[in-house]
Amino acid sequence: MLEFRLKAFDVYESLPMPTTQDEAWRRTNLRRFKMDAVSPSINGDAATSATLPASLTEQFAAETAGGHLVQVDGVTTSYALSDELKAQGVIFCDMSTAVSNHPDLVQKYFMTQGVKVDEGKFAALHGAFWRGGTFLYVPKNVKAAAPVHSVLWSENGRTFAHTLVVLEEGAEADFLDFYASNEGEDQAIHNGVIELLVGDNASLIYSGLQDFGTNVWQFNHERGRVGRDGKLDWVTSWMGTRLSKAFQTLELDKPGSWGRMSGVFFTNGRQHLDLDTQQNHNAGDTVSDLLYKGALKENSRIVWQGMIKAQKDSQKIDGFQANRNLMLDKTARADSIPGLEIEADDVACTHASTIGKMDQEEVFYLMARGIPRNRAEQMVVEGFFDPLLRRIPVEGVRDRIFSRILEKMG
Repeated sequence: MLEFRLKAFDVYESLPMPTTQDEAWRRTNLRRFKMDAVSPSINGDAATSATLPASLTEQFAAETAGGHLVQVDGVTTSYALSDELKAQGVIFCDMSTAVSNHPDLVQKYFMTQGVKVDEGKFAALHGAFWRGGTFLYVPKNVKAAAPVHSVLWSENGRTFAHTLVVLEEGAEADFLDFYASNEGEDQAIHNGVIELLVGDNASLIYSGLQDFGTNVWQFNHERGRVGRDGKLDWVTSWMGTRLSKAFQTLELDKPGSWGRMSGVFFTNGRQHLDLDTQQNHNAGDTVSDLLYKGALKENSRIVWQGMIKAQKDSQKIDGFQANRNLMLDKTARADSIPGLEIEADDVACTHASTIGKMDQEEVFYLMARGIPRNRAEQMVVEGFFDPLLRRIPVEGVRDRIFSRILEKMG
């Protein structure tokens, strides 16, 4: 791992800082980001006295039937794994423990088949200074008996967490991954990588929920790979940060692979969210389905750039992507840019994009029946998000996302 880190740092030093001259960053300006002020925290074995808010830990209590992992600034503060999952051979631990106790598995999968260090300056920085995160491994033909849950809480404002999920052939798992922090005055960073590797005929439900403080600048590289007849149900929620830039890529590698990406966001204040999604059909007879929905208030901005790509021999694929944006204030801005790159001639690929205001007739209709305006507007927003929330297979995740939306609405 030391050798890996040193090579990643060499790549980091060789790459320039992204600017608006780069196509992927054309709508996201980093001139206010002070890299020197958010240097990585490298004392990975140091103890911490920080604790999660009581309200946060109470929410997790009902969702740890299989196992839970709580980390503060990359240091594990609470951990449990059920005897049933242990008996099944499931490995669930923090990444540092995985490097020590399961080096062969980590070396085989860590930034080799998912995200690569040469994908950008922040990917290379992560490879050099990653700290903390979660490792989930499910052996061949094992259907994990219960969900597992990971929580990362940032106190010092410098997190470089790495999530690595590996499902061997025929395996199944349900994983909830939660990221949050307190509100701070100083500029902070989260530079994360998420790798979801789903083997042949395997099935993964992954829910990644982000609710960092508005002083955090987040840079993420995320990739899911799906094998023959495998399934990946990938849910993401974006609520916090001052600025977020995320590259999310779905790779459908073999016939029969299926992937669904469901994203929900709510921005307010001066938040800036830039999501760059890619659905790569690397084989024929594959299906991808993306739906991202969000609401924007005040002076916030959302950028979504999506691409469905069908390789030359990827015939009989079905690819869909849609981005819907609800503008709650005139001062908010949404840039929605869908795209198709099709090199095959027997495909079904569609994309859609909408940006619109709240329908005041709907609000009036509800108010005419005695519902106060604030509640009426909440109901309209609830109706807007409902089709997406219905796609989320875990009820607790649906409830948590929508309650956070209502909080941000005020």
